[in-house]
Amino acid sequence: MHGMSRAIRITGGHPLAGTVVVGGAKNAVLKHMAAAILADGESVIRRVPRIADVDVMAEVLRRLGARVRFEGDVMRVDSATLDSFEAPYDLVSAMRASILVLGPLVARFGKARVAMPGGCNIGSRKIDLHLKGLQQLGAEITSEHGYIQASAPRGLSGAHIFLDFPSVGATENLLMAAVQAHGTTTIENAAREPEIQDLVAFLRAMGAAIEGAGTSTLVIEGVEELRPAEHTVIGDRIEAGTMLVAGALAAKRLAVEGADPTHLELVLNKLAEAGVEVQVDGRRMVVASPGRFRPVDVATLPYPGFPTDMQPQFMAMLSLADGDSVITENVFESRFMFADELRRMGADITIEGHRAIVRGVERLSGAPVMAPDLRGGAALVLAGLAAEGETLVAGTYHIERGYEDLVGKLRSVGAAVEWVDLAEGGSGVDA
Repeated sequence: MHGMSRAIRITGGHPLAGTVVVGGAKNAVLKHMAAAILADGESVIRRVPRIADVDVMAEVLRRLGARVRFEGDVMRVDSATLDSFEAPYDLVSAMRASILVLGPLVARFGKARVAMPGGCNIGSRKIDLHLKGLQQLGAEITSEHGYIQASAPRGLSGAHIFLDFPSVGATENLLMAAVQAHGTTTIENAAREPEIQDLVAFLRAMGAAIEGAGTSTLVIEGVEELRPAEHTVIGDRIEAGTMLVAGALAAKRLAVEGADPTHLELVLNKLAEAGVEVQVDGRRMVVASPGRFRPVDVATLPYPGFPTDMQPQFMAMLSLADGDSVITENVFESRFMFADELRRMGADITIEGHRAIVRGVERLSGAPVMAPDLRGGAALVLAGLAAEGETLVAGTYHIERGYEDLVGKLRSVGAAVEWVDLAEGGSGVDA
């Protein structure tokens, strides 16, 4: 990276008001792109957020030989030209979700070669559940030189798979592998996230036979072939949740539109418990800042539990509560790197294993901080909205991976937020 890297500068204390419309869900669209591999021809995906992760996945598909083109927020993926079954290291290391081409490639070609994943440095989200499940479907798995090779020359066969943990990625990979397997596959203890339900909707539009979406048991009847389809991505509940917390921290009245409030039930409940005024009117969620928050305890769990992807934003908010909150992280083991950065802004947080004790302080102060990962980066921007003075968030490529125009959307509702260039070497961020 030569020359400039960018940071986000936030000047706190500007009240937010207005309406924010969230885009398509990052955690759904990447899976839809992988699923497009399964059909021979051009699929159309609508309401695609223009974020770095989508660009990486588009490049993965292009390297496999597919044609990918964007028209505004519409993406066309033509996989008729697919001629490779290898996802190379430079792309998989840039984004963990690229491991999701493994299932579809084995399903369509009977073989796949995918680099071991990188991506967010949040603990060791092992991919052994993916691999174990593929083996149960009849794939032979070997690994060498940092690559996973899977082959099923005679095709995959239906199996009864029980996941040790309701892993989202494993559920999706096995779902995509099973849609063309011979016979019936049952996935028990499957993840239940709305994004998985959305993937099922897309696969069914392609001709797949899947029952049980939204429950912990998925039943897939293998079909001979899938055809290209059109699909509109669901709204991004994490972007919506992030904006709701922004409103809780700094809004006179902020409306968030474009996501389904039923996907955010626990988040909305916890906001209300913290004293935030929340109104839900159809697809529109409206919040206002209560001044001081009430402390609440939060424990992350797989859906429909409290989302781990909303935990840093809540930590930022609860650092200003009137009392002590306990946040328990049950999904990712090292999601608390963010606490160190929040402390630089004056938060009082003690980490004990997978618990964070957040002792509310009266105010946060702007400071130079570094985004540790995607959600932590967004949470630092939110903390800056409520802090006194100026906050400079570096490491913003993390934020751009998963939020479409976070700065523009916050500015549109009155936040004093802007991009600034940091000269390489000399930067406004020396601790």
